Amino acid sequence: MTDSPDASTVAAPPKVPAVNRRAKRPPRNEGVVGAAYAGIGDFFTFAWDVVRAVPRRPFQAREFLEQAWFIATVSILPTALVAIPFGAIIALQVGGLIQQLGAQSLSGGATVNGLVREVGPLATALLLAGAAGSAICADLGARTIREEIDALKVLGIDPIPRLVVPRVLGGALVGVALTGLVIGVSIAGGYVFNVILQGGTPGVYVDSFKSLATIPDVMSSLLKGVIFGALAALVGCFKGLRAGGGPRGVGQAVNEAVVVSFLLLFLVNFLITAVYFEIYPPGGG
Repeated sequence: MTDSPDASTVAAPPKVPAVNRRAKRPPRNEGVVGAAYAGIGDFFTFAWDVVRAVPRRPFQAREFLEQAWFIATVSILPTALVAIPFGAIIALQVGGLIQQLGAQSLSGGATVNGLVREVGPLATALLLAGAAGSAICADLGARTIREEIDALKVLGIDPIPRLVVPRVLGGALVGVALTGLVIGVSIAGGYVFNVILQGGTPGVYVDSFKSLATIPDVMSSLLKGVIFGALAALVGCFKGLRAGGGPRGVGQAVNEAVVVSFLLLFLVNFLITAVYFEIYPPGGG
C-alpha cells in the first residue's frame, strides 16, 4: 500500500497573471467634448461624400424635383409670412434712427441694405432649418429605424446619391428662390411702413435704395440662400440617417438637426459676411 503524497511535496499550480480587462478595452471618446469632436468629424466626412456623389450618374432627377417641391411647399408660406414683420421691424428701427440723425433721405437705402444683406438670407435659413430640415430628418429617420436604409445597402444601392444628393440640391434651389421672395416681400413691407407710418417720401425711398444697394449685395444674398438651403438639408439628412432607438430616437434626431442647423447657419453667415466686407468694403474702398 502506497502512502499518500505529502501535501508539501505536491507542486502548486502555476499562478495565472491577472488580466487587466480595462487595459484591453478599445479606446473610445468619452464625455461631451469627445462626442462633439467625433460628431464634427463624421459630419464633415458625410458632407465630403455628398460632394463627391453630386456628379455621379445616373442623377435622380425625379427625386430631386419631388424633394424641391416638398421643401417649397412646407417653407414658402411661413417664409412669406415671416418676411413681412421682418421688413417692418427693420424699417421702423432704422427709420427712427435715421430721423434722429436728420438723414431722412437715406432711410430707404439703409433699410433695404439691411434687408438684402442679412435679413433675407437669415429669415430663409431659419425657416428652411425649422420646416424643411426637420421634415427631411424625420423622413430619413423613419426610414432608418424601419431598416429601409439597410435594405438599400443590401441591394447594392448607395443611399447618398439616391436619397441625400437630391434633397441637398433641392434645398439649395429652394433656398435661393425663397431668399429672393423674402427680399421682395421685405422691401415692399419696408416701403409701406416707411412711407405710411413714418411719413417718408416714396421717391426718396426708392432713390436712396438705388444709391446704396448694389448688385454685389444682391448676389451675396442669393449665394447665402444657396449655401443655407444646402446646409439645412445636409444636416437634416445627416441626423436622419444616424437616428436610432425607435420613434423617440427620431424625435431626438429632429431636435438636434434644428439646433445644429441654427448654429451652423449663423456661423456660416458670419464667415460669408466677413469675407464679403473684405472684398467689398462698406466705404467702397
